[in-house]
Amino acid sequence: MNQPNENDKPPAPEEQEKIKNEAAWVSLLKQEIGKVIVGQKYLIDRLIVGLLANGHVLLEGVPGLAKTLAVKTLSDCIKADFKRIQFTPDLLPADVVGTLIYSPSKGEFTTKKGPIFANLLLADEINRAPAKVQSALLEGMQERQVTIGDQTFPLPHPFLVLATENPIDQEGTYPLPEAQMDRFMLKLVIDYPGREEELQILESNANVSVSHQVSQVVDADTIFRSRELVDKIYLDNKLKGYLVDLVLATRKPGQYGATELDAFIRFGASPRATISLALASKAVAFMNGRSFVTPQDIKDVAGDVLRHRIIVSYEAEAENISSDDIIDKLLATVPVP
Repeated sequence: MNQPNENDKPPAPEEQEKIKNEAAWVSLLKQEIGKVIVGQKYLIDRLIVGLLANGHVLLEGVPGLAKTLAVKTLSDCIKADFKRIQFTPDLLPADVVGTLIYSPSKGEFTTKKGPIFANLLLADEINRAPAKVQSALLEGMQERQVTIGDQTFPLPHPFLVLATENPIDQEGTYPLPEAQMDRFMLKLVIDYPGREEELQILESNANVSVSHQVSQVVDADTIFRSRELVDKIYLDNKLKGYLVDLVLATRKPGQYGATELDAFIRFGASPRATISLALASKAVAFMNGRSFVTPQDIKDVAGDVLRHRIIVSYEAEAENISSDDIIDKLLATVPVP
């Protein structure tokens, strides 16, 4: 017989107050990032969701949309070790994880650790490097450890990969392997700013010597405490069922009243998507100072959690139907409890 989980109980009033107080740093972090990044509320919110839910984040968009700057600014606002890898076609796996170097004087090999040994790792333009280099991140992203030679080294805690990529149809890009895509909790698609935001960008950046300074407003201990509270966010059993139904519908949409989508999906989302969707929904609730998840929290992050895990068929490509279109249809079809 299964033991009852304490998270299955509705939250006590004091838990609500505790979460509201603990989440105060989220607003401070947003304000600090806002000194550098104009607009892009969606991007900043989802980066914080990844931070709270201990999930890697992939940012896709054309060059010039402040993807790299947003990640760099986030790292500047956090008291943590930050490293950046610029992915290029001639990069080697050893340039990411490290390698063994032979010392003639000692007559032995010594380990030289790569830039992956950091709290926040910016994998910039990750799809500019071939698959063998992209795959060098797989062990670290999933198991938070790296094997160099015959030794395994734990990665620092926390460890988060924040990767940027250019749209796949751009020159000189390599598609990410499905196994690696699945290891990203969220995939964000960054769009062009609106007219007002573009004017603000012009006002604040059209100087040769422009320089933005931010302060460190959160440390690793605060993030750990917040993650413990995120784990305790109440997720009702009916909403757990809704989560599972959404993911199952990406595999067999016909069972959920969306038979027309059967021909458009080659592969649906994995069980890892179900876990990621639950954690991301809890993180959204925490950011809003709530001790419980609502259906809207799930809907808000469903696209970011599922879009890179649904592999569309040739029929879908021929009819210009994307994974986002499929997700929108499923959200409208799967009944909300």
